[in-house]
Amino acid sequence: MNILLVEDNLLIIKGLSYAFEKNNYNLISKTNTKDTIDYLNCNNNIDLIILDITLLDGNGFDLFEENIKRRKIPTIFLTAKDDENDIVKGLEIGAEDYITKPFSTKELLARINKILLRTKKKNIIKKDNITFDTDKLLLYKDNKKIELTALELKLVNLLFLNLNKVVTRSTILDKIWEWTGNDVDDHTITVYFKRIREKIGNNIITTMKGIGYIINE
Repeated sequence: MNILLVEDNLLIIKGLSYAFEKNNYNLISKTNTKDTIDYLNCNNNIDLIILDITLLDGNGFDLFEENIKRRKIPTIFLTAKDDENDIVKGLEIGAEDYITKPFSTKELLARINKILLRTKKKNIIKKDNITFDTDKLLLYKDNKKIELTALELKLVNLLFLNLNKVVTRSTILDKIWEWTGNDVDDHTITVYFKRIREKIGNNIITTMKGIGYIINE
């Protein structure tokens, strides 16, 4: 599990690095908003973020709302700001938790475990020997990654997000236009899903003739 710590207190970074390593977490630390944004733009394998609010070059609330929230990475605010209004704001804008300093490392780890267990169950969908991560858009067969194009992954994601529901061909046409700006026809959709099935090697996608496609649990 990869956890990103955004914190400018070097003592806290050192202490948490040791504790997290003992608990088999890979802790990546950044001390300011600029380095955090640069890192997030280049990496999509973060499972959870621990975020201070008061940083040398910015505000943790702004960093969360402008750069983290849209990535749907579970976030815990860890801060000395213990005003009730700040706590309420942190939770209302979408953080999973809010912990004030000084804090217990054991309690922090317990809350992290609880969040990761909950989000893993919600974001990982399994069908037979196929596993799909709806957050990271990664598809696996027998725990081996299946290489799909960006558009193919979006189409698979569309079906998994509508599990047990038929996604109509007209909806798929609209989505392809939205994603690519390309005006495609029914035949092109058929070709896309033929390629996806060939790469998956498992017939988890059912064609509803003349209507659309569905993945049933």
